[in-house]
Amino acid sequence: MRVDKFLNAVNITKRRAISLDMCKNQVIAINGVLAKPSKEVKIGDIITLKLLDNEISYKVLALPSTKNIAKAKMNEYVEKL
Repeated sequence: MRVDKFLNAVNITKRRAISLDMCKNQVIAINGVLAKPSKEVKIGDIITLKLLDNEISYKVLALPSTKNIAKAKMNEYVEKL
């Protein structure tokens, strides 16, 4: 699954367009490497969001099979580090 779709599907970002812009502006890294929007996400990857004042990292636990998941089930797909 593409990183921009994944971030939207697991409710890390509100819209896919935001994820797309974050990738283009080099805010998102996968396993320490800056990610393009089309970068494939795999189970076990570490996704890091480099924000203005801090960094937030998530470990991918599973890939969603649907377009969106409920916010309550977010912990089944990602673990905040």
